[in-house]
Amino acid sequence: MSELSLIDPVKDPSWDRFVTNHPDGQIYHHSGWKRHLANSFKRIRGKYYVLRDEPRGNILAGLPVFEVKSWLTGRRLVCSPFATHCDPLVTDPGQIGVFLDELIRLSNELKCAYIELKTFKTDALINNQRFGVSRYYKYHYLKLDLPLDKLWSGFHRSCVRQRIQRAEKSDLQLKVGAAESDLKDFYRLLAMTRERRALPPQPYSFFKSLWDVFSPSKQTMLLLAQKDGVSVSALFLLLFNDCVTAEYAASDKNFKDISPNHFLFWEAIKMAHEKGYKIFDFGRTSPQNTSLMDFKKRWGSQEADLAYYYYPADRATAVNQKEESWKYKMVKRVVLLDLPAPAQKFLGALLYKHMG
Repeated sequence: MSELSLIDPVKDPSWDRFVTNHPDGQIYHHSGWKRHLANSFKRIRGKYYVLRDEPRGNILAGLPVFEVKSWLTGRRLVCSPFATHCDPLVTDPGQIGVFLDELIRLSNELKCAYIELKTFKTDALINNQRFGVSRYYKYHYLKLDLPLDKLWSGFHRSCVRQRIQRAEKSDLQLKVGAAESDLKDFYRLLAMTRERRALPPQPYSFFKSLWDVFSPSKQTMLLLAQKDGVSVSALFLLLFNDCVTAEYAASDKNFKDISPNHFLFWEAIKMAHEKGYKIFDFGRTSPQNTSLMDFKKRWGSQEADLAYYYYPADRATAVNQKEESWKYKMVKRVVLLDLPAPAQKFLGALLYKHMG
């Protein structure tokens, strides 16, 4: 017998124990993610559903659900905002149907425009005609189960290995971020990178929250590549269970010739391998971003589809056309107006509270 109930993961430590012990548990399930989102966005509110083994009360399955209220992108339920994927954590396939029924009930109660469920490992377990599926985004990951020299030989010779060797000959120095000044260095580089891609930067408070929530438990790491004492590239990592995720990368284009990005990714992979992690996660990519797709493939990574499920089902079609929408194109045109940095950051703070 099991019973569906709500849990506050911040107050009840049994949730994080369950996530840590579950084979599909990700940092996006962790109570820290709820605290991070609460710190960053007032429009996002989370509920965590669990199925318990009665009468013992042990958690058998769980799912974080967040209500995102926005006049721009619609009121919706998301599992989970700003996550690459956030599978239902189940011990039996039949438990998924219980969560889907509850999502629809809650969506109707709150009068949401749609539901978004971001899956990867549980894709094959979801068989529900009420939900449509989009497999638009790609996911790249590198298994770390080989010796380091074997991983190295799997990298593209000229586009990765030679670039790493060039970087190592350019007197680049690795710095592990430990102070807020390092985080501000990362954000300066991020703003430059987002401008090159015609996208506004996320608000600084978003990264400060990530840093504040996960640094004390050593679940985040900031790597900086420096040239003559100046940070020219940065990599923001999330570390949880057996996975190291390259969540955000940023760089100064003026130093592209010495390949500081390749230098940092190699240092991060070596660190993950040395510490016994099993997966190096390159994250989510739009197939329209062909240069980033190629970059990730050249590290010998595996490519997979991310299955995002939507209710009502026809919402999945709209997601596949997202980057062709007038809203997306309008934002890119505004950024291309060459606005000053403060205006770009203001635009990012205005828009990202509607995202996720």
